Amino acid sequence: MANLKKEIKLFDAIMLVAGSMIGSGIFIVSADVARQVGSSGWLLAAWLLAGVLTLIGAVCYTELAGMFPTTGGQYVFLQKTYGNLIGFLYGWAFFAVIQTGTIAAVAVAFSKYFGVLLPNVISDNIVFFSLGNTSIQLTSQRLVAILSIILLTYINTKGVKLGKIVQNFFSSTKIIALILIIIFGLWLGFNPDIFKVNFSNIFEAKQVVKGSENGLMNILTPFGILIALGVCQVGTLFSSDAWNNITMIGGEVKNPEKTLTRGLIYGTLLVTVLYLLINIVYLCILPLQGIEAGATIMERGIQFASEDRVAAAAASLIGGNTFTIIIAILIMVSTFGCNNGLIIMGARTSYKMAEEGMFFQKFKKINKALVPSVALWGQCFWASMLCISGQYGNLLDYIMGVVILFYILTIFGIFVLRRKLPDAPRPIKVPLYPFLPILYIVLASIILAILMIEKPQYTYPGIFIVLLGVPLFYWFSRRKQ
Repeated sequence: MANLKKEIKLFDAIMLVAGSMIGSGIFIVSADVARQVGSSGWLLAAWLLAGVLTLIGAVCYTELAGMFPTTGGQYVFLQKTYGNLIGFLYGWAFFAVIQTGTIAAVAVAFSKYFGVLLPNVISDNIVFFSLGNTSIQLTSQRLVAILSIILLTYINTKGVKLGKIVQNFFSSTKIIALILIIIFGLWLGFNPDIFKVNFSNIFEAKQVVKGSENGLMNILTPFGILIALGVCQVGTLFSSDAWNNITMIGGEVKNPEKTLTRGLIYGTLLVTVLYLLINIVYLCILPLQGIEAGATIMERGIQFASEDRVAAAAASLIGGNTFTIIIAILIMVSTFGCNNGLIIMGARTSYKMAEEGMFFQKFKKINKALVPSVALWGQCFWASMLCISGQYGNLLDYIMGVVILFYILTIFGIFVLRRKLPDAPRPIKVPLYPFLPILYIVLASIILAILMIEKPQYTYPGIFIVLLGVPLFYWFSRRKQ
């Protein structure tokens, strides 16, 4: 059988990590976080918490990536730690919604901002096909999203070398663009009056009453702040997610023991710093709290920015309509590059499962360019169906708790593997062991518990989606025999 081609170097790995993390979240999530925590200090703390968790997770994953520098990533880590069933459940959830749902959501974000440039052509109100009164529709907006997924999938079937060139270009472009936004935002948009208001009493948390559009507030108790920080991690952690995807193409990485680990750490650190700086820019330009309903985008501030487009509101103050269009183009570049990385790495897990006889057998086929082309097109098809269904956003909410659960299980696996495979080669060991893994597990478990209490309508259905994989596991197991 042909082997996957090793084309990924350190710079490529960093761009894959950073490029997959930076999508549309950083441009919109801060609005909801601001409504939840109600102060500039806690807004930055929420993003810092997500960044710290991501960095600790990346550092912990370096030990696992060094032990198993092969295609499959987290699927392999869980399989080696807990056995085939847990590994399969992760792989199933990854294909069913985690990766494909993320691809669909990012593609729709791309088409939405494309619609800013062509509002009369690209819109979810221009319907070509609709299934009754359901959300299943083919609109011009969703069609553009699907076409972007198809284009990126086609590019990546031509070889990992072409895919990484596309990824490096778009990742570098959006990172440079984010840096320029930070520079121009502080240079041209800085408002000393707004800065003074936003950064006085920075930890006085006033949560916006749910459903309120006129700025009604509740003052949060210390316990309320803890709950709010946990709830808003759905947005901040999702905006920082996909950092671990680089481990899924370990079989295509040169010198994987070193390249994977460095790519994980450098990439997540870069994005964490950029996210914090972007939020500081928002707070230097826009008032945190909304004023009255009917106010302009700028007057309504971060909490009530139109459609949560905080970056667009900030751009309007920095450079008017021209700069707003530039921001829309930037977000298109960001989401396009993000999806390229997700598409490159996502198909490798289903390929690995098929290679082991635990998924559709055609998914293990490698084409002349030495990439898993059938797995790529299978991923493309299902992501496109999620675009048409209109349910990808809900599916992501359902699965976020499960994503955190699998992260907890994977990092707890470091302890299990040190007892189970004490003599296995570990080119890199987790620094400050066992403190760092324990810290991650405790913090992530608190967030998961908060989500189970505060968002049961999403968390428990997410677990149900994962459990649907149990009968599939036994079906594939019987076919394999």
